[in-house]
Amino acid sequence: MKLQETLQNIQPESQVDLLDEIGDNHLSSSVETPMVKGAFDISDEEKKEIISFHFAEIMKTMGLDLKDDSLSGTPKRVAKMFIDEIFSGLNPDNKPKISLFENKYEYNEMILEKDISFYSNCEHHFVPIIGRAHVAYKSSGKVIGLSKINRIVQYFSKRPQVQERLTNQIANELKNVLKTDDVAVIIYAKHLCVASRGVKDDTSETFTAYYGGDFQSKSTKNELFSAIKDC
Repeated sequence: MKLQETLQNIQPESQVDLLDEIGDNHLSSSVETPMVKGAFDISDEEKKEIISFHFAEIMKTMGLDLKDDSLSGTPKRVAKMFIDEIFSGLNPDNKPKISLFENKYEYNEMILEKDISFYSNCEHHFVPIIGRAHVAYKSSGKVIGLSKINRIVQYFSKRPQVQERLTNQIANELKNVLKTDDVAVIIYAKHLCVASRGVKDDTSETFTAYYGGDFQSKSTKNELFSAIKDC
């Protein structure tokens, strides 16, 4: 049963409890980022104007004085940050252009790009997720520029996220681009929705992984973790 159908069958106070539980447990609904139809029918500039207006109303509701020099420009700064920076990965126009190259060296072993730093935002509370990703693949005849791996990680991280979805989206994109199942993605991240609110645990870190094709074998998986640990 879908969430909306479930909510219709329970009392309003229980609906709030269920939605809070989903947020606190960082549950996601799908591999794809949930988007409404027509999400890009209006321009980025129009979106900034709308966000700026509503964020100003939020600030006023909290009692902040927008006539103060320090706060007067905040709604527009937040709107610009949302559209141009931290949520820019929602717009498919910002998806990195990927060029593939022939594997002329006939290198058939693991290629690993590790310690890719990224900043994302939890879709449940809109607070930062700060992490690092390790991405590996084996060539099926084509190779990708190393910096493009970083760009793919950054693209999918720049949207409201849950870590499990982020892991799978990176893996699925690489599988599609490289035409191989031999892809692995490992992510370690700190969630500020855990560190700064709720349970307020500042020391914990979340691990997620995707192992495709040959990376499902114990020997290749061990090689991958050994390479990640080595300097």
